[in-house]
Amino acid sequence: MSTDSIAAIRPWRMIDRRKSRQIMVGRVPVGGDAPISVQTMTNTLTSDAGATIDQIRRCEDAGADIVRVSCPDVESTAALKQIVRATDVPIISDIHFHYKRALEAADAGAACLRINPGNIGSGERVAEVVRAAKANGCSIRIGVNAGSLEKDLLEKYGEPCPEALVESALDHIKLLQDHDFHEYKVAVKASDVFLAVAAYQGLADAVDCPLHLGITEAGGLIGGTVKSALGIGNLLWAGIGDTLRVSLSAEPEEEVRVGFEILKSLGLRTRGVRVVSCPSCARQGFDVIRTVQALEERLQHIKTPLSLSVLGCVVNGPGEARETDIGITGGGNGKHMVYLSGVTDHHVQSADMLDHIVKLVEAKAAEIEGGMTDAGKADIAGVNEAAE
Repeated sequence: MSTDSIAAIRPWRMIDRRKSRQIMVGRVPVGGDAPISVQTMTNTLTSDAGATIDQIRRCEDAGADIVRVSCPDVESTAALKQIVRATDVPIISDIHFHYKRALEAADAGAACLRINPGNIGSGERVAEVVRAAKANGCSIRIGVNAGSLEKDLLEKYGEPCPEALVESALDHIKLLQDHDFHEYKVAVKASDVFLAVAAYQGLADAVDCPLHLGITEAGGLIGGTVKSALGIGNLLWAGIGDTLRVSLSAEPEEEVRVGFEILKSLGLRTRGVRVVSCPSCARQGFDVIRTVQALEERLQHIKTPLSLSVLGCVVNGPGEARETDIGITGGGNGKHMVYLSGVTDHHVQSADMLDHIVKLVEAKAAEIEGGMTDAGKADIAGVNEAAE
């Protein structure tokens, strides 16, 4: 039995999610009982439609549910219509200050506008944006950031603090509610994990709208992943959060992969291969580190949820392998044991191991996707016979 199945019957693994109302970002539901969606943001010039489309498609392949693009100028909103038509995921248009860009983005097909109503000027401008959003079926994402809090709040509180972020969010929300607009989600981000978590906790108690999670300016791939896992993971574990972005100084596809790993580790989403592997030691029967690196790279195309254990020896290997769909444990003389559905099945030699595991995972994914057909059984049997 896989750990995904076990989680369903072990109450201490269950997370009681905060009850939020649901909005739509294009075809993706956010909030309510919808799965927590994973977002990222392009770093190409939006005015370069071709480059932006290519990057969005790579993010789609990585599993992105929603992608945000910057629209700082007319050239960007002009390219947005082509971008929206050429991609499958809903597109959020990121707007700062220039309310006309929001109007243009809504008309161009953006599924959501990332805009802070209090930053675009007069009440009439807010009303224009709301009218455009309603007319085009756009939702709105309010994005409060500790690094750009309003001057009056900084004067009131002396420094960025959870109360200041929450008050800023509530002020922006009121501007939308005054125009009878309720299709919004909110983020209160900070680069400081403690500040961000406390702000989200305060906001979660104050509103019923969906919350977009993130630790902003988190850093590079390793450092940013750690900070994001701590902050976002803490909130998700407490049941807070309806959509997320892992903000890394890395390619957008990496943000998506890390986002899914956070969700997978908490049993909140299942996508692709979940790898259980040991840190390796002198007992290892094969090079665990290089094997896992190669498998993660070669199995990125697998979208079907399944689990794979890669353990270097027989100390913990059999126990871990019993909990995964496919497992391998290191043995002596370059001969290693393969487990299928937690049961010892056959051996494989070191020279053939990597290709063999990839074939087993691909066959298992096909089996799960299409049901256990005779052809699927033949594929798995053929792979196993070749290994022996």
